[in-house]
Amino acid sequence: MKRNPSHRALLYGRSAVLGLVVLVLLVAGVLASWDSAHHIVLAKGREHGTMTVTGCGDEVCTGTFVPGDGAAARARVSVDSSVAARKGDRFPVVVKPGTDEVVRTGAAGFLHAWVPLGGALVLAALVIGGGLRLTRTAWGAGVAGGALLLAAFIAL
Repeated sequence: MKRNPSHRALLYGRSAVLGLVVLVLLVAGVLASWDSAHHIVLAKGREHGTMTVTGCGDEVCTGTFVPGDGAAARARVSVDSSVAARKGDRFPVVVKPGTDEVVRTGAAGFLHAWVPLGGALVLAALVIGGGLRLTRTAWGAGVAGGALLLAAFIAL
């Protein structure tokens, strides 16, 4: 059975649109992750130290900052509450330039920063497998995203 040229154009169009959806999902995941990750990945020249959590609210935890590289000590810094477990915890951080906000460093901070990309990979895997019918690629993206999310969960 020979396919109609308009049918073939619709198939190519569907693949192009779904490919664009996958691209948008992955770019959004990278951009959302890069907001925190670039402070960890490109940490040279930034203030490094240790944060001790003194209290947590719904969205942020606050604490003291003890510098490790000659930076100034700070009486109050804040970090995203999903990174800090409870009052009294201590972990390495880097200060966002020009603010009193910190980002957790080390393996746990690195993995936590890339969680949005992990979620984007899992979502993109559904589009890749269901819409584009590329099952092996979908499994690869899904497993990579799931592994990143699981590693971040275990590390924190």
